[in-house]
Amino acid sequence: MKHKLLFITIFLAFVATTIDLKAESIEPTIPELSDSAEISIVTNEPWTKEVYSVFGHTVIRVKDPVQKIDLSFNYGVFDFASPNFMGRFMTGATDYMVLGYDMSYYFAEFKERGVAVYEQRLNLTQEEKENVWEFLIVNVQPENRVYRYNFLYDNCATRPRDILEQCVNGKINYTPSNKEQTYRDLIHECVDIKPWLRFGIDLVIGGDADKVITDRQKDFLPRYLQNAYRGAVIERPDGTRVPLVASEHILIPGEKTSDITDMPSDTPLIAGWILFALTAFFSYLVYKKNKLALGRFYATIIFLVAGFLGGLIFFLMYFSEHPCVNPNWNLVWLNPLQFIIGCLFFVKPLRKHVYYYHFINFVALLLFTLAWGLIPQKLEFAFLPYIMSILLISGTYVMTTKKVRKMKSFRYIK
Repeated sequence: MKHKLLFITIFLAFVATTIDLKAESIEPTIPELSDSAEISIVTNEPWTKEVYSVFGHTVIRVKDPVQKIDLSFNYGVFDFASPNFMGRFMTGATDYMVLGYDMSYYFAEFKERGVAVYEQRLNLTQEEKENVWEFLIVNVQPENRVYRYNFLYDNCATRPRDILEQCVNGKINYTPSNKEQTYRDLIHECVDIKPWLRFGIDLVIGGDADKVITDRQKDFLPRYLQNAYRGAVIERPDGTRVPLVASEHILIPGEKTSDITDMPSDTPLIAGWILFALTAFFSYLVYKKNKLALGRFYATIIFLVAGFLGGLIFFLMYFSEHPCVNPNWNLVWLNPLQFIIGCLFFVKPLRKHVYYYHFINFVALLLFTLAWGLIPQKLEFAFLPYIMSILLISGTYVMTTKKVRKMKSFRYIK
């Protein structure tokens, strides 16, 4: 079997579970596996030092000492240099691929990281092993290897599970988790050690992420698929039941890095209250000290940033294929209009329109804050000081405008 070196796998942003490995393509010749062949599911623990690796990873291992085969089949590979990659990534139309490469590359990568790697050797018949092997060899061919990746529904963990179900003679009954959980709960388990990553993810995923999901839906996370395999059984057509996993062992012990955090978990909340304190200070200068130009400059920065984030949320909701992003109630306090308003603070002829916007925005955010517990979406408590900062800017603008009018000028704020 001839191998050809391909490229280093790269990962981008908050929605991937790939690994950085040099991958190798496989020639279409399909050698027959010997009786000593083994098919395994290999799962590595999350690596907390990089954003792209906090979700862990799953690969299928085919090992045959007689045929001198020891290959890892990775469904988490993409080509960063492919045409319009960034555009397709933003819309969720990202194409991933499966590649087969020597297991030594996998070992080298995770030994260097110090991440624990587990192997679950599957209890398959020779026919089932051949079925999996043939499926994988056909799947890695250039005309077959590309698929439309979806972080929650179709990824590096769900693909191996689905392949195994197709190739096994019988039905697999998985070990239940016995927990009521949502997609947001499971994502939080992985990103709690990255407070700003958690904050950002909670901004862009919406109410659908808070619905209770099935055990099967939990398999998008490698560790949950691994747990589902523990104790799982294959129910044969004749009614016999055999364990799915013949044995499980640690390939690489790894170091305990999962408890290491880069910063306190409440960092976004602390930063939010600092922002609110600054906003209160500038609001005082505007209303009491008549520092109108300074206040407009500060408000412009806040509203431009808020509007940009609102534009991103709006885009993900209505123009992307990303799952669980619509509906998203964060659009109430982060919306694209804020970017436009941020550009109009110094446009004197339009200040009347800006005044009306701030009045409506103040009322909307006040009601949004008061109805916090009634909103059908789990909102981060850390959002609160950021919402209150925007609310305070709008409220200050309204009160200052009325104050100036009351001082007999009846002119727009200069």
